[in-house]
Amino acid sequence: MTLFAISPAVLDREAFVARYGGVYEHSPWIAERAFDAGLIENATTVEDLAALLRTQVEASDAEQQLALLRAHPDLAGKLGIADALTEASANEQAEAGLGACTAKEFEHFQILNRVYKEQFGFPFIFAVTGYSRKTILEIFERRVENDRETEFSEALKQVHRIALLRLKALVREKANS
Repeated sequence: MTLFAISPAVLDREAFVARYGGVYEHSPWIAERAFDAGLIENATTVEDLAALLRTQVEASDAEQQLALLRAHPDLAGKLGIADALTEASANEQAEAGLGACTAKEFEHFQILNRVYKEQFGFPFIFAVTGYSRKTILEIFERRVENDRETEFSEALKQVHRIALLRLKALVREKANS
């Protein structure tokens, strides 16, 4: 259990959304709904807050969940080359070495990204922290063979894992500042 330096319960709505609205990629509506639900005072650990945010996603309809998935960038994609990723996505992809792909690896990622999006209607999502490029490509190759229902569910699991990792990073950052 990771404790907050500043409890989310002491933040007003604007400050809460400013601090936690980016945890889910380009989807501040999740933090807004969590705050509006009035349950953030129960979030005494990062894991508690992650669960509250996750509940908002799970309570959303399939279209809202699809929009959340579509808010994510391609892995090792063209946005990374153009420096158009969010800071969190850029850091996560850089730590996994995705910015240092060989030409062959980059091309392979581009092909997989295109096939995956055509097949499922949203980008491949994987919490890359702690994984190598090679392992990420292997997982990508396996997952592109899944059916849409399986992949939709897996993508949401990965989004939640990314959110938890980002929350933990925020807590570490605040503790070190």
